[in-house]
Amino acid sequence: MINLMSWGMYPIIKSKILKFESQDELKDIIRDGSDLIPYGNGRSYGDSALSSNIITTKGRDYFLNFDEESGLLHIEAGVLLSEILDSFVPRGWFLKVTPGTKLITIGGAIASDVHGKNHHVEGCFSESVKEFEIMVADGTIVNCSREMTPELFRATCGGMGLTGVILSAKIYLKRINSKYIEQTTIKSKNLAETFEAFEKYSDKPYSVAWIDCLAKDEEIGKSLLMVGDFRDDGKLDYKNKKQRSIPFNFPSFALNNWSVRAFNWLYYKKSPDGVSKQRVDIDTFFYPLDAIGHWNRIYGENGFTQYQFILPKDHSYDGLMEILQTISDSGKGSFLAVLKLYGKANENYLSFPLEGYSLALDFKIEKSLFPLLDKLDDIVVKYKGRIYLTKDVRVNRDTFERGYQDIELFREFRRENHMDKKFQSYQSKRVGV
Repeated sequence: MINLMSWGMYPIIKSKILKFESQDELKDIIRDGSDLIPYGNGRSYGDSALSSNIITTKGRDYFLNFDEESGLLHIEAGVLLSEILDSFVPRGWFLKVTPGTKLITIGGAIASDVHGKNHHVEGCFSESVKEFEIMVADGTIVNCSREMTPELFRATCGGMGLTGVILSAKIYLKRINSKYIEQTTIKSKNLAETFEAFEKYSDKPYSVAWIDCLAKDEEIGKSLLMVGDFRDDGKLDYKNKKQRSIPFNFPSFALNNWSVRAFNWLYYKKSPDGVSKQRVDIDTFFYPLDAIGHWNRIYGENGFTQYQFILPKDHSYDGLMEILQTISDSGKGSFLAVLKLYGKANENYLSFPLEGYSLALDFKIEKSLFPLLDKLDDIVVKYKGRIYLTKDVRVNRDTFERGYQDIELFREFRRENHMDKKFQSYQSKRVGV
């Protein structure tokens, strides 16, 4: 047994790490075990990949095949997105959908059905998945796709590892002709201007906004919206940047109302007024935090949680105004506050996105935090939104269920296939799935 934690460093649990070298060994683990959950690179923020028995998949990291004509890549589930970029960006290929970190495994990307800055155009990660191999509760290996096994596909993509252990996957990459993004930054003065900018630039394939969540009064919702697309300059000499690392946990008091206000003021102030353009590389645009090793340590030894919710488009403005006002009044701001626009929801049972806007906020763990998040939960429910399970560590069952209308279909599928007897996480027990 070892002490194990997620990227948020909360909670810390005792867990047994289960490794396998062959499919037969994995079958024995599943046959004899319970409270099992797959574990990739440990980048989930909350407790979705924590359990008393962890099946580690990180060692399954082989590239199996690539079709240069179609862009179909066959890889094992433990391959990191960063490893795909290192190999394929120089060849003119990129991920169709990528989250804000490249340091997650393919298996984790499918299990979370991750999304990125282009959901309004490309949807979730599962849209790029042709098929995957998964070992389910009885030890059978299923070649899963929308066409052959639609229920298993809908349950696994976004299913948080609760349907089995993904072994390999075939995903489509997209062609690019540059390692650079042509980025346009739009500086807005309040939430109304922010929404207007998102809609005005909705034809751009990539968009994301940093938002000042401590702004008050007429400045509530002021932001920097970054939109962009790949350049066409033939410059594909992509190389991984060297990381600078945070060597130790910061003191808990280092992040406070004043330090967050100071950061927000500086970050907003340094951007020119109006609209500005610049060329940035892939890592700067898509993965800014990956340049800092162990950046989670800035929140102190008690850790942090990311609170990410999404609201339907018709309710997004009013809901975000109320939530931003509540956060501003509390003084518990987040300097990593990210607002995104989303397209239509897919058919997967537990995938997070729906057509509307999401806001992601990082808060250090402290006693007074959870009552604030409970207030925010009530507002999210009021405006018919939902919480992102990949980031969550504390939402209650009632709030979770109200956001996911297909939860009973997911539960029934797990029961019928005896997955509920084998695969459980701390999170799944908390929210009752």
